[in-house]
Amino acid sequence: MDDWQLILRDSLRTPEEIAERFGLDLEEVRRVNREFKIQITPYYASLIRRKGDPLYKQVVPDVAELAENTGEEDPLDEDLDSPVPSIVHRYPDRVLFLVSHSCASYCRFCTRKRKVGDPMKIHPRYIEDGVNYIKEHREVRDVIISGGDPLILSDEKLESILAQLRAIKHVEILRIGSRVPCFLPQRITEKLVNMLKKYHPLYMNVHFNHPDEITPESSRALNMLADAGIPLGNQTVLLKGVNDDVMTMRRLMQKLLTVRVRPYYIYQADYVKGTDHFRTTVEKGLEIYQGLRGWTSGLAVPQYVIDAPGGGGKIPLIPEYVQSITDEKVVMRNYAGEIFVYPQVKTQKRKRPRTQPPCLRVESPRV
Repeated sequence: MDDWQLILRDSLRTPEEIAERFGLDLEEVRRVNREFKIQITPYYASLIRRKGDPLYKQVVPDVAELAENTGEEDPLDEDLDSPVPSIVHRYPDRVLFLVSHSCASYCRFCTRKRKVGDPMKIHPRYIEDGVNYIKEHREVRDVIISGGDPLILSDEKLESILAQLRAIKHVEILRIGSRVPCFLPQRITEKLVNMLKKYHPLYMNVHFNHPDEITPESSRALNMLADAGIPLGNQTVLLKGVNDDVMTMRRLMQKLLTVRVRPYYIYQADYVKGTDHFRTTVEKGLEIYQGLRGWTSGLAVPQYVIDAPGGGGKIPLIPEYVQSITDEKVVMRNYAGEIFVYPQVKTQKRKRPRTQPPCLRVESPRV
């Protein structure tokens, strides 16, 4: 057994362990555990400084998960866009491929609470069906490998999946989505990265929500992946009490760049059942975006998006920097609130359509 597997084996995973470690009511922890799996790696638990801090909130069960009646089991309608159990096919040229039901630690705000941690819902027997679906759909050029967390699989199982996908001629890009570099950086080994780099072009989106998660251990793991030529992006979820202020988010994005991770998305928290205590207003998200744009390097400014309820896909949100547009000029405000004017090119007077041209209305296909 590898070192990372020994560390994972020692995770906090029973209500008794969690209640004792964090001074919680045992019966309440048991109630939450019946609804959604609990697991915290010893590494991540060691980063928690005090009860209720930003890292604690992300992984320690809270009875608030049971007290709410808002949210939906499948807010993004992934199951509706799932032609076979392991595939979500929402966008024209790419699919989400669920290959693992397990995570190193379980985020309390998980958008896939309905199935993550359940081997009957994300099962190895569905992997073959997923590969066959991708083979049969020549429009698929980009495969996002997710779960659960793909990096919880052994090197051999993960390589088998990557090899099968790379053998499909119309698949151009492989992407792995993982929170392992944050929760269990010891999993990123020389053996793993040497295997991964055989399957380029291969990208990885990691998941860090707070600057305290960028540690010497996670930095080592991220730099090993970058050294293997794997472009790294980060997906952050905007969470109340975790990162819902400008300075925390700005520092997170800056620290990510120091370990060669490009900030990719800030997600508005999904409308998931039992997670309302994590959600902020959209206005708060726009305020944070404005506190990034212009106030730090453009490299440190991700897109702020809502993954639209009902399967609408990711919709970018930006503040209203454009104040007005006419045939003569564009009036804009900059990051500091100052107004500037850009002269339009002089052409024949344009007729502005009253409505959006029909050719620009594109419906996302449901397969």
